[in-house]
Amino acid sequence: MSEVTVRFVGGPADGLVRAVPAGPDGAPPRRWIMRHPDGTGPTQPGPDHLYERDQPDGLGGWSMRFVRTDAYGVSE
Repeated sequence: MSEVTVRFVGGPADGLVRAVPAGPDGAPPRRWIMRHPDGTGPTQPGPDHLYERDQPDGLGGWSMRFVRTDAYGVSE
């Protein structure tokens, strides 16, 4: 499985650059859930942040735009 570099735009991951799985066309998934590790306790994960594929950046990567934040598990 290949990967593609993505820059997250907006929301809590704004500016984060990360490699995510690429589809057969070389593009990232249409939607990506970024799970925040800081929850309310040791067994409670943090919220889910939904990002959507935006556009190629011209350098072989893509941008993904923030959509919304949901409570843990709601996005699945």
